[in-house]
Amino acid sequence: MPGNVPWALLPLLATVLLLAFPPAAPRGGGLGPADVASGALVLVGVALAVRHRARPLSAAAALVIGAPAVAIALATVTAADPAAAVPGFVRYLQVFVLVPAAVLLVVRDARDFRLVIGAFATLALVQGAIGVHQYATGTGASYQGADIRAVGTFGPLDVMGMATVVAYGLLGAAALALGARRAAAPRWLRPVAAGAAVLLVVPLALSFSRGAWIATAVAALAVLLLSGVRRALAVLAVATAAGVVLVGGFGVGSAAMAERLGSITEVTDAPDRSVTDRYAMWAAAHDMWRGAPVTGVGLKGFPDHRDAHASIGLSSGSDTAGAGQQFQRQPLLSPHNMYLLILSEQGLVGATAFVGSWAALLVGGVRRLVRRRGAPLDVGLAAVALLLWQSVDFLYADIGGPSTVLTGVVLGLAARWALAPLPEADAA
Repeated sequence: MPGNVPWALLPLLATVLLLAFPPAAPRGGGLGPADVASGALVLVGVALAVRHRARPLSAAAALVIGAPAVAIALATVTAADPAAAVPGFVRYLQVFVLVPAAVLLVVRDARDFRLVIGAFATLALVQGAIGVHQYATGTGASYQGADIRAVGTFGPLDVMGMATVVAYGLLGAAALALGARRAAAPRWLRPVAAGAAVLLVVPLALSFSRGAWIATAVAALAVLLLSGVRRALAVLAVATAAGVVLVGGFGVGSAAMAERLGSITEVTDAPDRSVTDRYAMWAAAHDMWRGAPVTGVGLKGFPDHRDAHASIGLSSGSDTAGAGQQFQRQPLLSPHNMYLLILSEQGLVGATAFVGSWAALLVGGVRRLVRRRGAPLDVGLAAVALLLWQSVDFLYADIGGPSTVLTGVVLGLAARWALAPLPEADAA
């Protein structure tokens, strides 16, 4: 990393890189180091706005980023127990409003953007290396009776944590590799980024996370097509060949991975217990919304209303073990679908605000990528890839765990690309 990193960017880089360390609490509860760093990031954003004495955000940026704040405030005051909803208000405000706004303010140019993507890739490589070691030594989270699931430092209670950061790093590195040649980026960036993206395929596969696989495949394919059809076909051919060699030739997780891949197509014919529970929770969330369609049941209200709306087929929790922790049942406290979580807890008001905000960022990002007019291609590809991954992954997951703070960083990077001019660094 260059020695002249701007001071304002340091809290943002720390927010990402501090997730390389194990959470202080086994369940990842409470404030972690990354959350503290994100608080410092917000303070720096405020300081920059005061220092320059100018309107910090454009009207469009303020509307897109600020709309969720109105929705979560309304969902808090209309909750059955507003005091119990306050922690949810704080968390949502942090992830979906304050951190994205701060990222938009502190990232000045394309070089800053690449530094943040480099931090994502570094975090992913560290967590991915730990995950591969867990698989190879049988010290990961329990999966089908064997401790082989790669979870990094996040542990068995947050099995999506490592998959999330690895997917972020993989897509960010791939975007830099695909677009760096057409941008004023260092020559070494492209081969290093390409190598990192290839390496990260392994821990992503060993995470056995179907949602992360699907989201990564969709985002990667979209970015490949946006970078050029001919290049997309060539990269897909190479990736397919590498996959055949990796799984077929070396047998990297071949049996378990084949079973996991096959289960994706069996969600209607012969779903496993996790899929059955997910369907039950989705149905419960939909039923909650029907009972309170405008404002929902209130932030943090899903657990309290779950049993009254869920079918008897919903299990009491999921089994977790391995990665240094004893067997325990993890309660199912959310629908594992961000859109349905918002709909059930915040109603149509929240769903409109959140989905509208994310859709505006995605449409604006793709539009700017297509009409670049000199804007850095690699940065645009990274912004669109990360936001698209998050949008697809939210169909199978919701917020929770230490890695949640990175969702705010991703939204901030997407906003920086879609809503504000992003020049190359002056030194480039």
